[in-house]
Amino acid sequence: MTMWSRLTSVVAVAALALLALAPVALARGSNANVAALQVALRALHRYGGGIDGIPGPRTKSAIRTFQRAHRLAADGVAGPRTRSALGRRGRPGLGSRVMTYGDRGWDVAALQFMLSRRGYSTGGVDGGFGAGTLSAVRRFQSAAGITVDGRVGSGTLRALRHHRSSSGVSSSTPTGPIRLLRPVAGAIGDGFGYPGGRRHDGVDFPEPYGTAVGAAGRGTVAFAGWNSGGYGNLIVVQHRLGYQTWYAHLSAFDVHQGSAVAGGTVIGRVGSTGRSTGPHLHFELRHDGIPINPVPYLLSSTSLGKRIFKAEAPTRCMDREDPSTPAGGAIPPRRQNPRTAVLAPC
Repeated sequence: MTMWSRLTSVVAVAALALLALAPVALARGSNANVAALQVALRALHRYGGGIDGIPGPRTKSAIRTFQRAHRLAADGVAGPRTRSALGRRGRPGLGSRVMTYGDRGWDVAALQFMLSRRGYSTGGVDGGFGAGTLSAVRRFQSAAGITVDGRVGSGTLRALRHHRSSSGVSSSTPTGPIRLLRPVAGAIGDGFGYPGGRRHDGVDFPEPYGTAVGAAGRGTVAFAGWNSGGYGNLIVVQHRLGYQTWYAHLSAFDVHQGSAVAGGTVIGRVGSTGRSTGPHLHFELRHDGIPINPVPYLLSSTSLGKRIFKAEAPTRCMDREDPSTPAGGAIPPRRQNPRTAVLAPC
């Protein structure tokens, strides 16, 4: 065997080993890749859930349905053969090219999810590098202290993965009349607005079941109980100046209605109650009953003492398809009973 043949054999074996590891990485929760998979399955009308990066029952069921339709082993794991069957929607892999405006594919969907979970809204996670994604990339690059060129190569991906600014320490300056601590230490998954094309009145923090949830600021617990509209176990904290924070899908309560809380008080635990595809905290900020984007109000510190990445610049509250919106208007009901408020599908 010649030296070239031996080298080719070694490369081939290494490539097969990497492919064999791919489904394992996905199964263990590579959130950006799970989100890209969900985008691909949704485009093929196999998945109708949210783009949350969580490999929950709905995602695995969609994978099996797709696999059976393509005569593949229906194991619910998106391995190399399943990725290949997805065609152009299953490639290219994240990090295999420099992404620029106009690109489409698996890697762009993963990028959009990574940006949105760090608070930089792309206007949706759909696998298309459009104006919204370009704007989010530039905002992130500026905040991270790297070259602002709107191109996403290894440097930008590295900064996204480690959510660092140029100084290595987050130093966000939120806007608005109040400042809020982050309720958990994790990064943001689905953002506010219309991630994946569906209305979302808050932001999601994918966190393990039972993770402690801290109050975002000083206030009084206005509600702690079951919501029948999809929020599941819900806590509402009333703050000053007409602001409220909502904490949904909880598995347990650590406070009750009327409790006084400060920033960092543990009020509950992450769960998956109500309309939820997996353990996460759905967090909302409301002003006079109207849901608004909480990201511009969030400090870099969490209420439980950890620091993470810089928040993005403020964005406007988007229009909403709400049956109770007045004619010619675009705002949801000003007051909603926490016991019966309906969770917007996300």
